Amino acid sequence: MVSEYLKQNTAEYHDAAEKLFNSEKIFNKTFTLEDYKKIINTNYLMLLHSEDKIFSNLSDKFSEKLQLNQRKKLPLIEKDLQSLSLENQNASHDLEFSNDYEALGAMYVIEGSTLGGNVIAKQLSKTEGFDNVTFNFFGCYQENTGPMWKNFKEVLDTEVTEENYNEVLSGAKKLYTFLLNVN
Repeated sequence: MVSEYLKQNTAEYHDAAEKLFNSEKIFNKTFTLEDYKKIINTNYLMLLHSEDKIFSNLSDKFSEKLQLNQRKKLPLIEKDLQSLSLENQNASHDLEFSNDYEALGAMYVIEGSTLGGNVIAKQLSKTEGFDNVTFNFFGCYQENTGPMWKNFKEVLDTEVTEENYNEVLSGAKKLYTFLLNVN
């Protein structure tokens, strides 16, 4: 299954992202508003440079099965930027996906961050200093987080054959590399 293949082959990128964002501080309640601004700004830059490109690379078959119209996160994270008094920016980096498979790999990174973001939002809402924070991006699917992730994994695992695993992995690595180097 391609979802397991991606999980295994992107683990080092995932760990590097957690380290970059000081994720351990989230759970020991030492995460600050400045830490949160960094994680939001970096995720914003990732979405700004990738979301439209991912969605436009996916064929209608995937658009429908993945309910892409319900997965747009850029407008949500822009609300977070505004509430944190951070500035919107223009896309300044070149990030391209060559086909459905690379786009799906990049989407794996974003959907995975949504899954983790739900946990982050719950944890931070119990942390001092986050009383007035609205978690638009990290809480985007709310109670539907599990079903949305399950749907994404199901489409990946049923639609991607082994001969395309490397292309999907390539898309995931492209987006992780961007995320880890953009700030």
